[in-house]
Amino acid sequence: MATPRVRVGISGWSYASWRGDFYPAGVRQADELAYAAERMTAIEVNASFYRLQRPTTYARWYAETPRGFRFAVKGSRLLTHLLRLRNPEEPLATFLASGVLVLREKLGPMLWQLPAQGAPTPDALDAFCARLPRTYGEAVELARGHGSQISGERVWLPDTAEGSQRRLQHAVEVRSREGLDEVVDVLRRHRVALVVSDGAGRWPTVEHRTASFAYVRLHGHTVLYHGGYSARRLQTWAERIREWDVPTWVFFDNDADGRAPYDAVALSRLVS
Repeated sequence: MATPRVRVGISGWSYASWRGDFYPAGVRQADELAYAAERMTAIEVNASFYRLQRPTTYARWYAETPRGFRFAVKGSRLLTHLLRLRNPEEPLATFLASGVLVLREKLGPMLWQLPAQGAPTPDALDAFCARLPRTYGEAVELARGHGSQISGERVWLPDTAEGSQRRLQHAVEVRSREGLDEVVDVLRRHRVALVVSDGAGRWPTVEHRTASFAYVRLHGHTVLYHGGYSARRLQTWAERIREWDVPTWVFFDNDADGRAPYDAVALSRLVS
């Protein structure tokens, strides 16, 4: 199976308002991930931003998705919003040990969303990016230093070194122009992608190539998290992605009105 150069998906998949619409009435809630994964090539995990997930949860997601599918996993808000990336080593290790590595070859980029107000300093971002694991093996070694808040079955580390050289990628979403030039320099130096983020004008949409891949988050063009992207606007995004000519991940987060999965399927057709 050829690896898709552009992967298009949704941010999260479990939304009550999608039931009876994108998810037909006969689809059980337990089967929603599998249903979505049959229609797109990647999904962004948002639940991991709010709380640590369990290894058994990641294992279930792995089993319910087809070969070649990928998950982008959103990093913990403890790191990005509460700690502002200060002293990241143990919380980063804890995040990695909580089950993320269960995804093995299905683990795509890790997303780190910075807050719009009180964003981490460029120095803190620089130190954080320097600590991010770049291979699966590096992630395993870092995860061994996890904190005491997880133990026993809440910790997952692989039994073998299989796949230890598998590459890991990272992307950072900024929601402020403050210090942007310094942020871009930091991300470029560490080869971390700067997310191209459409937030209905609530924060700037910035485009700077800082890594060998691109990462796009489409939260809604007119009203944040609401409405759909018109055929013309989707075509514009498709043309933009083709012009970049790099491997690209695109996730729709306009979930409130149920448009995200339809827009993802439509854009997938345009860029395939």
